[in-house]
Amino acid sequence: MKRFFSKISVVMVALAAIVGCRSNDIVIEGRFVGLNFNEVYLEKSTATGQIVVDSIELDNNGAFHFRIDKAEATPMLYNVIYGGDRIPLLLSRGERVEVSALGNALANYSVNGSYESELLHRFVKEFHAGQLELKRIEQEYYATRDDEGKALLAQRYTTTYNGIKRKQISFIVENKESLASVYALYQRLPGDGYLSSAESDLIYYRTVSDAVSQRYPTSPFMLTLSNDIARMEARISLLNSVEVRNCPELKGKDMYGVEHTLSSLEGNYVLIDFWSAELGNSNALNAELKEIYADFSSRGFEVYQVSADTSKVAWITAVQEQKLPWISVCDYAGERSILLRSYNVRKLPSNFLVDREGRIIAKDIYSDALRRKLSSLLN
Repeated sequence: MKRFFSKISVVMVALAAIVGCRSNDIVIEGRFVGLNFNEVYLEKSTATGQIVVDSIELDNNGAFHFRIDKAEATPMLYNVIYGGDRIPLLLSRGERVEVSALGNALANYSVNGSYESELLHRFVKEFHAGQLELKRIEQEYYATRDDEGKALLAQRYTTTYNGIKRKQISFIVENKESLASVYALYQRLPGDGYLSSAESDLIYYRTVSDAVSQRYPTSPFMLTLSNDIARMEARISLLNSVEVRNCPELKGKDMYGVEHTLSSLEGNYVLIDFWSAELGNSNALNAELKEIYADFSSRGFEVYQVSADTSKVAWITAVQEQKLPWISVCDYAGERSILLRSYNVRKLPSNFLVDREGRIIAKDIYSDALRRKLSSLLN
């Protein structure tokens, strides 16, 4: 009888050792079918970049299997790479995850067995679909010769773009305590520098950082968030302390790719106008400015207009439709544009009136006030 219990004890100890070992690893398995690619890679994101930690060939059924030994207790970011697509996963020790896709991996994948990865999948699926839709609209825009059709497509592009941004921010706020929200914080649409604006982004980063620190206090993502928040605070503090006292040079390209400098207008009174085609009042403001320009351009008044748009389609369409007669430039960098930073622009619209010697003599001057000012200067 003692020998029997002794054997049972040995078996129990062995099982406990196996279970303990397995609780420290991660298993990723699944199937990819529908594409002519045979190899799957596993990539891990670190503070210094991404490194490939394993690779495997699909079997005859398209199945694959990875095991990560001695995994971290808090979720880390891994990418399963197949057919050029990166499927992001947030995984921690003890998880058994199934990842499968039919056809295009990123567009059609499913994931089970990991809370953070399943939550991340919700965001990635919608964000990726939005990017594809923007690309389709842009391709259709350039293939269209009809002006009315182009205008409708430009409007559709802007609506789609804004919708993606709203959903992204909603996801971040609703899931602020998750690491999936940290991933969403850093995703950008083409030409984007911010989620919303410098000040608003700082609020989102702080919100996520505070919430995630409660749930995952030892996560390495916390250091990244803290460093980025510190940089954002320093940048905003610097911008708020800067005052424009003279007239910095500006260089920008118009819709044909031709570069124009502000100094080329030297000798005139120049209105440096910062705007965005996506602003609801842009049509009205430009229509009013066109009337003033028509009255004073022959007497030494010029406009150098800088767009803060990120959508090339939306900006070019607005310039063409509104038949803007002055220099209009854009670098598609939005609020991170060096053109806006040169004049410490923190809101739109904004403008600066510059005299013939290059000195700023008025700021945010519109409508009748601008007309009266020009009348007194040019008469």
